[in-house]
Amino acid sequence: RKQEIIKATEQLIDCINSGDFEGYTKICDTHLTSFEPEALGNLVEGLEFHKFYFDNVLGKNCKALNTMILSPHVHLLGDDAACIAYIRLTQYMDKQGQAHTQQSEETRVWHRRDNKWQCIHFHRSGSPSSPFALGTK
Repeated sequence: RKQEIIKATEQLIDCINSGDFEGYTKICDTHLTSFEPEALGNLVEGLEFHKFYFDNVLGKNCKALNTMILSPHVHLLGDDAACIAYIRLTQYMDKQGQAHTQQSEETRVWHRRDNKWQCIHFHRSGSPSSPFALGTK
């Protein structure tokens, strides 16, 4: 089951990187909660906050983008719940053609419903999910 959680996390990040909001909504609970740099320290609930970035940032500016999950550690919390903690490295090219790498520290909580894993909460520290999310690149 630990590999299932790692794979689900990789699929979720692939949806983020490609700007696939429909895929993202299939992997995430509709009442998803999160703490992340873009929310400025506030707890965000639901998918609407994230939809803004899918509609306006993700997938549009991220043509040359590569993400790696480093040192994933999965905690199994029973048959239908798990938590994964990892380092996320994102490589990208800026407008001047220079390569950069960003790091964030992430924790995601997963719940299995109807034999399908869904992300119900995440906490990200460090960099935004996209190097373009805060308009600094």
